[in-house]
Amino acid sequence: MKVLMVCLGNICRSPMAQGVLEKYIVQHQLNWLVDSAGTNGYHDGEHPDSRAIQAAKKMNIDISQQISRQIQTSDLDQFDLILAMDTNNLNYLKSMCRNAHQLSKIQLLMEFASGSNKLTVPDPYYDNSFDHALGLIHDACTGLIRHYEKTN
Repeated sequence: MKVLMVCLGNICRSPMAQGVLEKYIVQHQLNWLVDSAGTNGYHDGEHPDSRAIQAAKKMNIDISQQISRQIQTSDLDQFDLILAMDTNNLNYLKSMCRNAHQLSKIQLLMEFASGSNKLTVPDPYYDNSFDHALGLIHDACTGLIRHYEKTN
């Protein structure tokens, strides 16, 4: 399965989500691929925010080599599951879709969370809440793995 994590700038939430899911893919020996992208290109070519790198490092996850990129329409065909960090990005992704099949791949990451009633991963960029965002991402990625292990 190919999973794409999406946030606004692809320097905070989606890189952390990519890193967390990559760690779980290795742990569970899954034949999955994960990538991340942003709905805007403000940070194209940049590494993740240093605060995101530090938060991920606390979980023994290295996201420092990831490179930000903007989502492309071709991603809607190439990925099996496209997970948005919040409703604004979800709505943007839906607006990019050209058909029902593409639309069916798009969900909020937090729909897979078990320990939270939140539907979005708040953007930690402005309030420095990287550990909180990473905790939500961890919960949702754990639920994502559980969900797809049951269906395969």
